[in-house]
Amino acid sequence: MPHRAYFTPATFRFLRGLDRNNNREWFAAHKADYERHVREPFLALIADMAAPLAKISPHYRADARRNGSSLFRIYRDTRFSNNKLPYKPWQGARFFHERRHEIPAPSFYLHIQPGECFAGGGMWHPEPDALKRIRAFLADNPAAWKRATHGKAFRERFTFWGESLSRPPRGFDPNHELIEDLKRKDFAAGEDFDEAFACSAELLPWTVECYKRLAPMIDYLCATQELEF
Repeated sequence: MPHRAYFTPATFRFLRGLDRNNNREWFAAHKADYERHVREPFLALIADMAAPLAKISPHYRADARRNGSSLFRIYRDTRFSNNKLPYKPWQGARFFHERRHEIPAPSFYLHIQPGECFAGGGMWHPEPDALKRIRAFLADNPAAWKRATHGKAFRERFTFWGESLSRPPRGFDPNHELIEDLKRKDFAAGEDFDEAFACSAELLPWTVECYKRLAPMIDYLCATQELEF
């Protein structure tokens, strides 16, 4: 399949405009731009991700439906937030495990935002039970985690995101060889790219390659929750 570009400078122009004019009137006046330059191309990319993703794991889904799909809604849920701005000035997609509604599962992720584009995956802010499972599994199975995330191929490309505890979690040996990993509250990693790259035909094959390299970590995180990969 020949590669194609999905996003254009107009994608980023729209998102910058939305960031400056985060209100319903402006969005309504520019909704056609949102559909044409942001949502439609992202849904096309998601559809094209389905086949390569199935090769990485038959249990992961790239869902390109218009609603309830891999694409995050642009509308913010402001009910419980101090931030009452109605829209997200970014667009993201998550490629999720088929059992995500039953069990907390890691995802692959792609994020498009002016000045902050990235691809990656993992478990972001896992719930206390899921986090407990990850830590217990890490403590008992260090070798596979080290192979997945401590090797050169991983470290050359990926950065871990998120927060860590300042001291070892209760009940874990402070001298454990993976103590820095055991302190993590988030188990997600990825790689940044710039707007020019986001608008290039390289974006999809590069993202697939990124997910292939992350797959051993996602596989490990699935194992912590007793999910198949």
